[in-house]
Amino acid sequence: MVIKDDVAIVISGEAGQGLQTMEKLLSRMAKLNGFHVFTASEFMSRIRGGNNSSLIRISSNRVNAAVSRMDIFIPLNPDAIARFTGRITRETIVFADTANIEPEYRSSGFRVRGMPYADISRECGGGKCLNIVITGFLCGLLGMSEEILLDEVRKRLGKLDEESVQKNIAAAKQGFAAGRKETIDGDLRISLKSSDAVKNELLMDGTSAVGIGALAGGCNFMASYPMSPSSNLLVFMAEKAADFELAVEQAEDEIGAVNMACGSWYAGGRAMVTTSGGGFSLMTEGLSLAGCTETPLVIHLAQRPGPATGLPTRTEQGDLNLALYAGHGDFPRILYAPGDFAEAVDLSCRAFTMADKYQVPVFLLTDQYFLDSSYNVENIDRGALTAERHMVKTEADYKRYRITGSGISPRGIPGWGEGIVRLDSDEHTEDGFITEDFAVRKSMVEKRLRKLDGLGDDGVPPRLIGGSDYRVLLVGWGSTYAIVREALRVSGATGISFLHFSQVHPIPPQTAGYLSKAKKLIMIENNATGQFGRLIEASTGFRFAKWILKYEGQQFTVEDIVNALSDAEKS
Repeated sequence: MVIKDDVAIVISGEAGQGLQTMEKLLSRMAKLNGFHVFTASEFMSRIRGGNNSSLIRISSNRVNAAVSRMDIFIPLNPDAIARFTGRITRETIVFADTANIEPEYRSSGFRVRGMPYADISRECGGGKCLNIVITGFLCGLLGMSEEILLDEVRKRLGKLDEESVQKNIAAAKQGFAAGRKETIDGDLRISLKSSDAVKNELLMDGTSAVGIGALAGGCNFMASYPMSPSSNLLVFMAEKAADFELAVEQAEDEIGAVNMACGSWYAGGRAMVTTSGGGFSLMTEGLSLAGCTETPLVIHLAQRPGPATGLPTRTEQGDLNLALYAGHGDFPRILYAPGDFAEAVDLSCRAFTMADKYQVPVFLLTDQYFLDSSYNVENIDRGALTAERHMVKTEADYKRYRITGSGISPRGIPGWGEGIVRLDSDEHTEDGFITEDFAVRKSMVEKRLRKLDGLGDDGVPPRLIGGSDYRVLLVGWGSTYAIVREALRVSGATGISFLHFSQVHPIPPQTAGYLSKAKKLIMIENNATGQFGRLIEASTGFRFAKWILKYEGQQFTVEDIVNALSDAEKS
């Protein structure tokens, strides 16, 4: 059997068996050996037990999308192979300890090859090196460098005592030798092309991309309360705090966090909060506070399936309406949803500029799949990342809420200039005094809403993937980008293009022009009700003929979209 140019590996086992270590080591090994790599994690909401899995794609070409295909499957316990039976095909090679394979699977016709991972682990380290044995095995199977492997094992485990490090190095060596034997003595051949350029690229995950963009945007304060899957961004920023003059506060709850962020912006800081579903629900009063006081605010909303606790460690694009309509009263906001890591860096940085310039809340919508995926990217152009600031030194006659044609009043901060900076969460006059004058109320509402008029020039237009002479137009947003793009490429479908939105509110003015050219519109979303599609329909009047929706807690795969396109062409 020959696997050429793209290998999809799935490792599945209990929480606590070291899946994350294997995923991270294999990712780094792939990059250092000049191969493109993509990983995606899925895990149950528990610290021990259950059944988690890691998808690792290693390729001769750039890859950044999830697939259903499993070329190589490694189950670490009996439950794993039972859970993935539906994805095992005649082409899948299962490398497993025989103890993890029930008799019915061994005689089912699956390509099962027994591997003594546990025996090797016990021999080398008393059974504690299983994940390193399997990492070594896969590196040997894929033709990677043993020298680089041993160097990476030592670096990753360098904090252990020397005896433990040596046991893990021995485990890596034996695993590597077993993997090499499979490709030398067996019938499996894996053909991957290496590229020196890849070795120098960045290997990052979605969380890091958002964090890097925030730092580039001048973020100097973060207050949040931990909630999956947003917590990793809080950890990332805390780890970078000392290097970037950044203050990070784990607040007592989400109410405290959002109010701290508003206070930071009021005092001249550039603050961000990161949260998920139920945590954001607690922030809605603070969101309205920012809307009324015209205080900038950047909110990273990491989506997961609801309602209530829902599936706390799974993925979904189910919080668009929550972000769009949260808070009481009418006030403007901006919503971004990056499609890839480069865009996440750019939009996270941009969020701070737009919040500062328009004095509105800016949302960055991601999801568990996006945040916990990783792949190699070309170096980020740091010169293109700018942190614009839009504060003024106040004069003696300063009015915080001065009526302007653009709706944007000059924003001063206390202590900088001669003027007095008055803010109030009640309706207020231009000077910031409480008022119940109906005419003033009307003018203030209209002033705040006029800010959206200026967003046309500052908006992020949608990206068109494919030719401009399309008959069918797919529409999607956020993390579906790479998946749909690859599906279009591998399907070979003609007359079909993909319009991807990373600014989901306000709807970019170019939208109607793209939609009007299609004979058939298809919406793709990771939720049950087509939230973004309904928003587009309400904003433009165009109707979608077909909806491709997924909402069981998993991301789309390339095969999901290919199959849906095939069905769409028949209908």
